[in-house]
Amino acid sequence: MAGSGTAHLRGEEALLSVRELVVEYPTGGGVVQAVSKVSFDVLPGRTLGIVGESGCGKSTTGRAVLRLDRLTAGEITFAGERIDGVSENRMRELRRSIQMIFQDPVGSLNPRRSVRDIVVEGLTVAGASKSERATASAEVLSQVGLGGERFADMLPRQLSGGQAQRVAIGRALALRPRLLICDEPVSALDVSVQAQILNLIEELRAEFDLTVVFIAHDLGVVRAVSDDVLVMYLGKVCEFGDADLVYDQPAHPYTRALLDSVPLTDAGRGFTGPALEGDLPSPLAPPSGCRFRTRCPRAEDRCEAEEPPVLEIRPGQFAACHFPLTPVTVAVSAAPADTAVEPEPTPTADATPTPTPDATLTAQPTSTNEAEPATGQKTTKALGGPDAAG
Repeated sequence: MAGSGTAHLRGEEALLSVRELVVEYPTGGGVVQAVSKVSFDVLPGRTLGIVGESGCGKSTTGRAVLRLDRLTAGEITFAGERIDGVSENRMRELRRSIQMIFQDPVGSLNPRRSVRDIVVEGLTVAGASKSERATASAEVLSQVGLGGERFADMLPRQLSGGQAQRVAIGRALALRPRLLICDEPVSALDVSVQAQILNLIEELRAEFDLTVVFIAHDLGVVRAVSDDVLVMYLGKVCEFGDADLVYDQPAHPYTRALLDSVPLTDAGRGFTGPALEGDLPSPLAPPSGCRFRTRCPRAEDRCEAEEPPVLEIRPGQFAACHFPLTPVTVAVSAAPADTAVEPEPTPTADATPTPTPDATLTAQPTSTNEAEPATGQKTTKALGGPDAAG
């Protein structure tokens, strides 16, 4: 879907473009459709948050960018270069510019190597000299708050979860990447440590002019760090756009249901309404039409018969819904070029126009329970809130 991100709206070139990404896994019971025709852009210097329930395909999407999971179909472009079909040798070169941080910080580190060696693993592979590695190791560990010999000689098992994640971040940054993919980087950490790691990622993003893809299922965490948000459900894109628009004026019923599932901490703040009901359908046999229809309170016959295209609801916000929560304020011609567009029905004489949402709505934090960041670290937006679901 060309232009299904926000790059074309801002007149900018996306650093990462994903088009019609499909990732399927054969199993004994059939084929798991982990990711199904997902498209998005990530602009330079911005953070894209990918959120959704467990099993929605968000982590698979991130891994597919690095070809850690095999693509079934689709196109991935990084810095103007198609990378979905390049050789493994070229992909190894590209991984110097695209690094990933994983959910399990301790498990992602070599248990037999010291911290000083772990953070320069990439430089070792690249052929850096011993003196270059020593200098880089000391510099990187200082940047992630683990300076001094005390940490440099430790093994991963001697580190706390937060310290191990700092080492993983340092290892990624040692190669000076342009794109950093963070796959649930704080979900295994205590809330107080989560705030410190999030602040560290934000500080390093600004210092090194990083572009970030931040994958998580915690709505509060995603809002705290993201400029743009991609909401996924059962391998599909539900909504995509500017984070403030998506959180404050959600267009897709699933996005609204996720926000409704976060308990309010202050009376009158946030969204209220019924939480998401029902179980996630099997990716072996997803529902026809709209995959969310079996749990959607607004579902009609059309939702079963037709898969909704991703359409631009308002500038900077897209949704895949036949009956979006907010009226479409962008001309149909502005929709993604290769997305099928459903014609608008002709209004009858006595039809009452749908009012445009109030553009003055203010952002509401999902939680005010923010952990105290470490001294010297700047505070991100409001953190906290329970997992989106599951």
